[in-house]
Amino acid sequence: MTPSWHADQDPDVAAIILGDSGEVVTYGQLDERSTRFARALRARGLGVGDHVAILMENNREYLEVAWAAQRSGLYYTAINSHLLAGEVQYVLDDCGAAALIASEAMADVLDGLDLARVPVRIAVGAHAGFERYDEVLAADGPGALEGECEGREMLYSSGTTGRPKGVRKPLPRTAFGDPAAPPVQIARGLVMQDAGPGSVYLSPAPLYHSAPLVFSMSMHRLGATVVVMERFDPRRCLELIERHRVTHAQFVPTMFVRLLRLPGHERFDVSSMRYVVHAAAPCPVEVKQRMLDWWGPVIHEYYSGTEDIGTTSIGPREWLEHPGSVGRPLNECHIVGEDGEELPPGETGVVYFAGGRPFEYHNDPAKTASVSEKHGWRTLGDIGHLDEDGYLYLTDRQSHMIISGGVNIYPQEAENVLLTHPAVADAAVIGVPDAEMGESVKAVVQRADGAWPGLGEELLDYCRARLAAYKCPRTVDFVDQLPRDPNGKLYKRHLRERYGAAK
Repeated sequence: MTPSWHADQDPDVAAIILGDSGEVVTYGQLDERSTRFARALRARGLGVGDHVAILMENNREYLEVAWAAQRSGLYYTAINSHLLAGEVQYVLDDCGAAALIASEAMADVLDGLDLARVPVRIAVGAHAGFERYDEVLAADGPGALEGECEGREMLYSSGTTGRPKGVRKPLPRTAFGDPAAPPVQIARGLVMQDAGPGSVYLSPAPLYHSAPLVFSMSMHRLGATVVVMERFDPRRCLELIERHRVTHAQFVPTMFVRLLRLPGHERFDVSSMRYVVHAAAPCPVEVKQRMLDWWGPVIHEYYSGTEDIGTTSIGPREWLEHPGSVGRPLNECHIVGEDGEELPPGETGVVYFAGGRPFEYHNDPAKTASVSEKHGWRTLGDIGHLDEDGYLYLTDRQSHMIISGGVNIYPQEAENVLLTHPAVADAAVIGVPDAEMGESVKAVVQRADGAWPGLGEELLDYCRARLAAYKCPRTVDFVDQLPRDPNGKLYKRHLRERYGAAK
């Protein structure tokens, strides 16, 4: 369950294909280059448990660097490449990175950083004060890395409600590829998805996110080819599926919306797809139904988080029987009300899980403690309910809840409705200050292409025809672009700040 094993079996098999350039990295190259870089990091003083940060766009070197850290027993933090210098500085300081691996495309950010406490600095390309990645690799010949052991990713939350927090999990402290190591166990779970040698996995999202990074590396443990999109584009995505006969992929719901709105999307050949999974946010029922009608019963869904405290999953046929559900919990799940007591099926509250893997929020014991309740159950901060059959339905994030006139309103319901209107390219619903009601419901909408006179009133009527009046926006504002990252994560904090909301 390592790329090394597959490199020994057939070194010329493609491990990585870049979507735009078509550049190929074979398993032999991935194994040799990641081993060389691991030795280089060790020669520069990084030992088991030390920390390396990665600040790059999706490129051929990204997974090489990640595998170098993984096989060296290091913690590695993939930093969002769209952050500003001050935000990157916070992550570097908080994680205590001993090494920063960056690309020359990040030059503007790098120039704004204080790297006095980061002794090892290596750049893909050229940047003042950094060693060059290609020269570092060329300085040493091929050979094994002594004492290979499993490392672990330490990724930061998106910071949608404040400063991002590092999700720190215990190092496996096992030999590289040991079946007992959690990264190996995660990869083994993909075997049930019919993944292995000969599979082609499409990664359409930024590798600094948890699921794209972990899924891509897990696919490498299984010997699959990973097609990495440098950036998501719906037409390019479908072209890559057709060209490379993609068998597996992971998406987020906003990508589904963009695929369905692409003119002529149904003309692309997607018949090679065997297992598609989506996560990160609940998918509007109408959107998922249209995807199933188009791609067939290959679309699966899971609900989880970087923290690994609980997971649900649901297959396509199950979903048709339970539309809107994110599946049955794979570990014990409880719905807890505002009074701290467990709620019966059908009632909405905070979703908690028992069990799960150990983790802590790095340097924040109070935040770590805050996700647990009196039974020791832990939550990702989502609101939902279980039905009588034990299927979980998510309502919204706890932090997104609007309280208007003492009534709890979950904006995801209105967002899902707005996204089905043909004139809406994207939508967010937030609570804004209201002198009488405390908060008022506002929709912030990104128009689809083309003029649409009177759209604001039309959207309000559209919502009122499909939702109870108290759940509907009272006002609509239009923006050129909503603050989403390339993986579809919506930064509602930025919208709240714009409209003077308190939370």
